[in-house]
Amino acid sequence: MNILDHLKKGFTYFDGGCGTILQAAGLKAGELPERWNTEHADVIQGMHYDYLLSGVNILKTNTFGANIMKFPGEGELEGIIKAAVGNAKAAIAAVESRTPLAGRSDDFSKASGEHYVALDIGPLGKLLKPLGDLDFEEAYEIFLQTVKAGMACGVDLILIETMNDIYEAKAAILAAKESALPVFLTTAYDESHKLLTGADPRTVVAVAEGLGVDALGVNCSLGPDEMMGIVDELCEYASVPVIVNPNAGLPRTEGGKTVYDVLPEGFAASMIKIADKGARVLGGCCGTTPAHIGAMIGEVRKMEPKPLSEKQHTLISSYTHSVEFGIRPILIGERINPTGKKRLKEALRNDDMDYILQQGLLQQDQHADVLDVNVGLPEIDEPEMMVKAVSQLQAVCDLPLQIDTTDPVAMERALRRYNGKPMINSVNGKEEVMKQVFPLAKKYGGLLVALTIDEEGIPTTAEGRLKIARNIYEKAAEYGIKKKDIIVDPLAMSISAEPESAKITLDALRLIREEEDGLTSLGVSNISFGLPKRDLVNGTFFTMAMMNGLSAAIMNPGSMEMMKAYRSFCALKALDENCMDYIGFTDEYEALAASAAPAAGSEAKKPAAAVSYEGIKDERLIPLVDTVVKGLKEKAGALTAELLSADVAAMDIIDGALIPALDIVGKGFEAKRVFLPQLLMSADSASAAFESIKDKIAASGGKQESKGRLILATVKGDIHDIGKNIVKVLLENYGFDVIDLGKDVPPELIVETAVRENIKLVGLSALMTTTVPAMEETIKLLHEKWPECKTCVGGAVMTPEYAKMINADRYCKDAMETVRFAEEFFAGMPC
Repeated sequence: MNILDHLKKGFTYFDGGCGTILQAAGLKAGELPERWNTEHADVIQGMHYDYLLSGVNILKTNTFGANIMKFPGEGELEGIIKAAVGNAKAAIAAVESRTPLAGRSDDFSKASGEHYVALDIGPLGKLLKPLGDLDFEEAYEIFLQTVKAGMACGVDLILIETMNDIYEAKAAILAAKESALPVFLTTAYDESHKLLTGADPRTVVAVAEGLGVDALGVNCSLGPDEMMGIVDELCEYASVPVIVNPNAGLPRTEGGKTVYDVLPEGFAASMIKIADKGARVLGGCCGTTPAHIGAMIGEVRKMEPKPLSEKQHTLISSYTHSVEFGIRPILIGERINPTGKKRLKEALRNDDMDYILQQGLLQQDQHADVLDVNVGLPEIDEPEMMVKAVSQLQAVCDLPLQIDTTDPVAMERALRRYNGKPMINSVNGKEEVMKQVFPLAKKYGGLLVALTIDEEGIPTTAEGRLKIARNIYEKAAEYGIKKKDIIVDPLAMSISAEPESAKITLDALRLIREEEDGLTSLGVSNISFGLPKRDLVNGTFFTMAMMNGLSAAIMNPGSMEMMKAYRSFCALKALDENCMDYIGFTDEYEALAASAAPAAGSEAKKPAAAVSYEGIKDERLIPLVDTVVKGLKEKAGALTAELLSADVAAMDIIDGALIPALDIVGKGFEAKRVFLPQLLMSADSASAAFESIKDKIAASGGKQESKGRLILATVKGDIHDIGKNIVKVLLENYGFDVIDLGKDVPPELIVETAVRENIKLVGLSALMTTTVPAMEETIKLLHEKWPECKTCVGGAVMTPEYAKMINADRYCKDAMETVRFAEEFFAGMPC
């Protein structure tokens, strides 16, 4: 029986933690656990064997960190993976043949009869561009090498686990799908139920199911009780089996070893609740042992799993959040489309990305839910421009995008690089087009916009358009594309040329909703083409379309008539709780009308900014503050240069604009209103501004004052430097000098550098349980050799209690807290 059939049959059990078991067996601080596959094969086989005796079905290979960056030697990676898979298979062979390991006499009664080997793939420890320096295709190739090595050894499935960035997870999934093996994904959330880069469980479901994973879930970072809310959301939205592999609670150190606070009985009691919520694949992560897993299996085996069901949620997403269709009409901003827009055509020809980004941010401020992105001009390279526009828009704006192109090359390149699950505009009823588009939608995931046009043209009846929609549904199903991932556009045609067109379109909307329970979308403003004062017609037609079941509208969110219709409709249909959106819209409308009422048919001005700049004393600095908050790097540098040329003092720009802007974003990050990508893009924008200031100061022979010098390092044995790099970017933007010692740094080098450079503050990072002892060793050595030096620590496995136990001076839960501690520390130092 293959693993997918086993999932359908009932509960499936993963094994538990590896690192703490290897530490107990003698793994030293900073030692790479993957090397034990060859150097201590007996220990690895014994660990697998014990898990099998407890009743598990799936063994994870000891390859969490096995990639070409960590094992770059000729054949080294392949050798590590071959040994890891061999160890797992040897343990399975021993249990299935009821042959005890040497010197042991074991009870095989609890062992399962069905066993599988999962190639375990963990994160690379780097942020992908534009947030970091690792290109998406580079990440894909690194994962692909690991996947190929696992395939060659005959693994049964691929487990991609502990992912905290959905973009990196996408690269890993695409690589894993090349194997044709089942692919499982688990992601690691923080206490706010978000990934490091901001995605919530619903967003992960949207992206992962779009990419075709066979099971998905959560692992690491949290204990089982802290995962309950995450499991609820996963089970509500996921159609594939849900995996839950928690830690054994919170870590602490005892005698230089990492131990956890949830005992097997408590773990089993919590996992019963998780199974009852609908999770179907259960196991453990850090701190769990064969005793934990055995206790869990012993209890869960008495239960019946909740049946699997196809969830009827239509979702698209950005990298931070998802948008669900079918609840209220969704607004798709139409302004990034060159049709009829002279200024946008000029921007595309001149590669003026600032203008394109500003159009996106403006529509976000005007309450669009999604942005349409169409860059089709015959005189430009559309595939290149589409990828550039999508990548740069996603760097500054967290709205989901609709990739709008008829060029299959541009479509595939954009879909591959898109961070999330997009809308795809479009497919139609022509056989040739369906053959081009459906395979792309199946591979990359997305909500397909289906135009009701085929080889015979656009039907002149609503029934004719419904017939094409049905044909598209049927053909899509042949490719494995579900009906919930198709949204039909029955086409709005201008009433100035075809007087009956509005009626036909409205009837088609109604038929698709009533007879197919289908979702629909329209380019609403097409209805008024060729008429004067078009907004008057557009607003009324928009209302009529919504009354006939319109699910989404491609429209101008800056049109007052359209937004009046939308806000009023939502309030009247009880889709606006307490009419709060309507009230907020009327406040904006009155403010705009009082300042300068737009002429009929003109575009509404940008609504009042969501961020208050009341504390900015010099009004000349407000545009720079706004630009840094929005993460517009090139514009930030240019504005700073203009201010300097206007004789605004450098320190006035720093203290009056850059630091306040970073504080605005930082406070949003701390309050969970802003997520890591926005934080880093704002930091990059501030960096561009600082570069302009440095150039000016250098030209005048001056020197920028530092707020303090400190060391940052990822401890020995740990190659994951995402957190450390984020902290570095922010500290430098706040005016601190950072000595970055990199990753996998021995304690002796950290201490030697601190003494030589007279450093009084050291920041240490660790992601893995197995490397925390190296952090403790570093702190101990600092206390011995350089006692006046203080330490702050952070990382996925750290807690305030854990930091206290290893004698760190401060636990910093994120980058902004590190900045605040550095400000507090250096402010208290004598001059």
